[in-house]
Amino acid sequence: MSALKRYLRPYYGYMLVTMTIKLLGAVLELLIPNLMEIILDEKVPARDRQSIFLFGGLMLLCAAGCLGCNILANRMSAVSSGKITLAVRHDLFRKLEGLSARQMDSLTVSSAVSRLTSDTYNINQLLARVQRMGVRAPILLLGGVAMMLSMDAPLALVLVAMLPIIAVVVYFVTKTSIPLYAKQQAVLDKVVRTVQENITGIRVIKALSKTDYEKGRFHAVNEELTAVDRKAGAVTAITDPAASLTLNLGLTLVVVIGALRVNSGACKSGVIVAFLQYFTMILNAMLGVTRIFVMWSKGTASARRVGQVLETPEDLTVLAAAEPEADAPHIAFRDVTFSYTGVGTNLDRLSFRLEHGQTLGILGPTGSGKSTILNLLLRLYDPDQGQILIDGVDVRAIPREQLRKKFGVVFQNDFVMEGTIGDNLRFFRDLPGDALARAAEDAQADFIREKEGQMDGQVMSRGNNLSGGQKQRLLIGRALAANPEILVLDDASSALDYRTDANLRRALRQNYRHTTTVVVAQRISSLRHADLILVLSDGVVIGAGKHEQLMETCAEYREIARIQMGTGKEAM
Repeated sequence: MSALKRYLRPYYGYMLVTMTIKLLGAVLELLIPNLMEIILDEKVPARDRQSIFLFGGLMLLCAAGCLGCNILANRMSAVSSGKITLAVRHDLFRKLEGLSARQMDSLTVSSAVSRLTSDTYNINQLLARVQRMGVRAPILLLGGVAMMLSMDAPLALVLVAMLPIIAVVVYFVTKTSIPLYAKQQAVLDKVVRTVQENITGIRVIKALSKTDYEKGRFHAVNEELTAVDRKAGAVTAITDPAASLTLNLGLTLVVVIGALRVNSGACKSGVIVAFLQYFTMILNAMLGVTRIFVMWSKGTASARRVGQVLETPEDLTVLAAAEPEADAPHIAFRDVTFSYTGVGTNLDRLSFRLEHGQTLGILGPTGSGKSTILNLLLRLYDPDQGQILIDGVDVRAIPREQLRKKFGVVFQNDFVMEGTIGDNLRFFRDLPGDALARAAEDAQADFIREKEGQMDGQVMSRGNNLSGGQKQRLLIGRALAANPEILVLDDASSALDYRTDANLRRALRQNYRHTTTVVVAQRISSLRHADLILVLSDGVVIGAGKHEQLMETCAEYREIARIQMGTGKEAM
C-alpha cells in the first residue's frame, strides 16, 4: 500500500469529512435503542403521552439523520475512491507505456492487463468499503458495547466475552487470505493470456481444427483459477458464520440471563429490548468489519501488484548529453553485443555504418538477429556491450520523444486500428491531407481510391476487411506520412507481389533520397540495390557488402540468390 499513499494524500481532508459524517450517522443510530428504552421503562409506565411523542419524534429524527448521513457519506466515498482509482489507473497505464521492452517481457502483457483492470477495481472497492464501513462499523460495535455496559454491565459482559473469539477468527482469515488472493491474481494473469492468445490466433486455431484443444487449455487454466478462488473463498467464508454463531450464542445467553434478571427485578424489560437492538447493530457491525478485512485482503494483494509496476525503476535512462562526433555517419553500430535472456548472445560484436540517404539491407534465417538490430536501433532495448550512434550521438543520450520522431517504422507484426484509412495513416499525428495522399501513393496503396469514401473508408479492427498486401501498404504509408529521417521496414513487403514491391522500392529511391532506410527482408530482390547488405547467422555477420560483392564472397548469400533468382548473370 505504500506506493498508493501519494494518491491518498490529496484526499485526506475529503475522506476525513466523509468519515466524520459517517461517525455522526453512527452516533445517531446508537441513540435510537436508548431512546426506546427510556420510552418503555420510564414514559410508558408513567403514561406520559407528551414525553412518549417527544421521544418518538427524536427517534424519527435520529433515524432520518442517520439515513441522510449514510447516503451523503456513501456518495462522497464513491467520488473520492473513483478519483483516486482514476489517478492510479492513469499513472499505471503511463508507467506501462514507459516500460522498456525487456521489462514488459518480464511482466507479460496478460499481467499488465489484469493489473490495469481487476487489480485497480479491487483497490477501488477497498477504498470505498473502508470509507463506508471503516468508521461506522467500529463505532456501532464499540458504541453498542458501551451503551450496553452503561445500561446493564453484567448483562453486557456476556456479549463482550464473545468478541475476542471473533477477533481471533478475523486475524486468522486475514493472515491466510492475503497470499491466496495474490495467487488468485497471478492465475488470473494466465487466464487473460490464454484468452488473449486464443482471440488473436482464432483464424489459425480454426484452420488447424484446434478448437477442442483450445477449449481444453482454457478449461485447465479456468479450473486452476476456480480452485484458488474456491480455497480463498472457503477461508474468508469462515468469518460470517463464525461471527454469527458466536454472537447468536451470546444473544441466547443475554436473553436467558436477562429474563432471570428481569424476573428478579435487577433489570427492566426495556433494557432487554434495547439490548436486542444493540445486539443486531453489533452483529451487523461485526459482519461489516469482517467484510472489510476480506476486502482488505483482496485490495492489499492488488495494491502490491500495482505498486510493483509503479515502483519499477526507469530502465532506459537518458545519459548526459555529449557533443556529437565530428564527421560522424548517420547511423553507426560499434561492437554491439546483446542477449535477451543473458544466456547466449542474440547479436555478437556487430559493427556497421550508414551515411545519410543510404540503405541497409538485412538478410538471414529466422532467429538470426535481424529484428534485434531494429529493436536496438529504436532503443526498445539497450545493448549489453558496444555503442549505437545517430549523427555521432549515442542513442542513450537522446531523449525518447526526440529519438522516436526520427523514425518511420513498419514492424513485422504491426497492427491496423479500427477507424478510417486516413486515421490509420495519420495515427494521431498532426499531418495535412496532402501528406497522407503522398504517402499512400508512394506506398503503392492505390486500393484506397477504389474504397468507398477513399480516405474516409472504414477499416475494421486489426484490418480484417483488408488483404495482407493492403495492410502492409497501409502501414508503409503510415511510416512515410511524416517524411521520416530514418525508415525502418521489418519484412514489410512480404505480402506484396514482385511488381508492387519493385514500384515501392523505386518510389523510395526517387522520393526519399535523404531518408536513411533499414530493410529486413527475405527476398534478395528487395535488398539487391542496398548500399550495404548484412547476412546474419545466429547473431553473427557472415557476409557484408553490396549485392555484387556478396555474390562473389558469401556462399550463403549466393545460394539464396540461386534459389530465388536463378544463377549466373541473372542473379548478378
